[in-house]
Amino acid sequence: MYNRISIVGGSGTGKSTLCDILAKKLNLPAIHLDAINFEANWVEIDKNKRDKIINERANEDKWIIDGNYSKTLKERFDRADLIIWLDYSTYAQVKGIFNRILKNYGKEKTEIPGCKERFNFTFFKYVITYNKKKRHIIVDNLNGIPEDKVLIFKKRKALNKWLEELR
Repeated sequence: MYNRISIVGGSGTGKSTLCDILAKKLNLPAIHLDAINFEANWVEIDKNKRDKIINERANEDKWIIDGNYSKTLKERFDRADLIIWLDYSTYAQVKGIFNRILKNYGKEKTEIPGCKERFNFTFFKYVITYNKKKRHIIVDNLNGIPEDKVLIFKKRKALNKWLEELR
């Protein structure tokens, strides 16, 4: 079975939720990169410090890491036994964000202590332009990775089916 799983994809695809589900199912520690990147009230830590912490965590023997953070993707992909890419359409990402905001607006995010679910135009713009501007970073970092080490899901339904079959 897997000891190190990297989960990537656009905002609103369910990376953190999947990370928590797999962590319980496989008895592996969940590492949410947003929890490393943000302190209370959405204050970002120094990027060099963040990347150092991410690489230290990726060098551990067992983990499920969710998040993109492109400067550390290669190291995580190289160490991972399995890479799960939630490669959803822009529409699916926007829908995921709106569902999350409607359900949790103003509530503290469980995976990021001290940060409440929020919405702002800058974030919305990031979400709607992600596939055009950022998706290629994942594609580029997957170059040279063996195909049997990568699962790409285009739809939540396919992911849910895989989760049901996972033992």
